[in-house]
Amino acid sequence: MAEPFVGLKRTDYCGSLNAKDIDRKVTVLGWVHSRRDLGGMIFVDLRDREGLLQVAFSPAVISQEFLDKARALRSEYVIAVRGKVIHRPEGMVNSEMPTGEVELDAD
Repeated sequence: MAEPFVGLKRTDYCGSLNAKDIDRKVTVLGWVHSRRDLGGMIFVDLRDREGLLQVAFSPAVISQEFLDKARALRSEYVIAVRGKVIHRPEGMVNSEMPTGEVELDAD
């Protein structure tokens, strides 16, 4: 599954993103901290030296190929993800995390 990060250059650190970044396109790199598959939607907590960021992989946004790759992710895999910073849905904000107001909608 090893693939080079061709054309992907970090724009931001995971832990530095917050509500002021909503609607920005960013690229983050880091280690998979955890992965949750909720029957179609896949969520990955991605961490780097600055903190954690939730990344959402939605079948409405990404191809089946990338959804399958997201499904295969395991703890400590190193990945690069590009997407748009969005506000977490109502009731899903995590006030325990500095990045808890936002998530990265992977594309």
